[in-house]
Amino acid sequence: MTARLSTVHALGDRVTVSADGTELLSYVYRPDPEPFEAPKPYIHPLRTLTGNLVSGYRPHDHRWHKGLQMTASHLSGQNFWGGVSYLGPEEGYQHVPERVGSMRHDGFSAVTADDERVELSSNLTWIARSGAEWASERRGVAVHSVDTEAGAYAMDWSIHLSNARADGEPLRFGSPTTAGRDMAGYTGLQWRGPRDFTGGQVLTPSGPAGDEDTMGTSAADAEWIGFTAEHDDTDARSTLLFAHAPENLGPDAVHASHWFVRSRPIPTAAFSWAFFEEFELPHGESFAYRYRVVVADGAWDHERAAAYLKGLQW
Repeated sequence: MTARLSTVHALGDRVTVSADGTELLSYVYRPDPEPFEAPKPYIHPLRTLTGNLVSGYRPHDHRWHKGLQMTASHLSGQNFWGGVSYLGPEEGYQHVPERVGSMRHDGFSAVTADDERVELSSNLTWIARSGAEWASERRGVAVHSVDTEAGAYAMDWSIHLSNARADGEPLRFGSPTTAGRDMAGYTGLQWRGPRDFTGGQVLTPSGPAGDEDTMGTSAADAEWIGFTAEHDDTDARSTLLFAHAPENLGPDAVHASHWFVRSRPIPTAAFSWAFFEEFELPHGESFAYRYRVVVADGAWDHERAAAYLKGLQW
């Protein structure tokens, strides 16, 4: 069985997607007022089909974590992740405002919606703290495959990024790990879970796994990971699945992807595109990735997750 999708667009603020009256997510694109948090569009709240919240927003430990958002923790000396910047083993994390960049929403090129699928296509500019425009992005967010019997739906997030630096310099993508911090290669599309998801169970194609076993795993070895946890307030559990599109793992991918995942001390996962090694994007060139996030009611195991993902077309 399927539920009917609908949208409400609050101009200048957000697009909210609902299924049969339940608000599933809001894509928020209004300018963020806090420069320290690397202003950028994000998805929050993110909910299951029954309305259970599965995203966190501005938690006290990392105010710059906002639901589901595209990030770049280390980019040619700038921080498009937000918050403190990692300056190497000797200096550690420091508050360096002049390093924190932002992503400007330049407008939607298309917003299409019917009962079964909603697609948002937008243009963005990545801006260094100096005001220099460094990158242009074409972004896509699609909500689809609502299945009330399975209690799940899918959301696809695509990025096509071009180096638009006026000085002709390459864009160098890295992470805290490439800067010297062991097993902290967070960057790329990042999800932050709600506080009650702390201590949740990580899933892999091979079965349940611990944080340390999954952290830094190559996406070529695990095309997807999952996270399942129990809610406060309601007697319910929810599951999220994070999956790479096939072309992300092929020979044409700009760089090898790895998983960043923690259940403690905070619940978070990221599709890291520069976990262990930096890569360069020359001036005028582009790269593209596609990702999928499945949001489901209930505590799924790895076998159910694998079967569900296999049944979805890219």
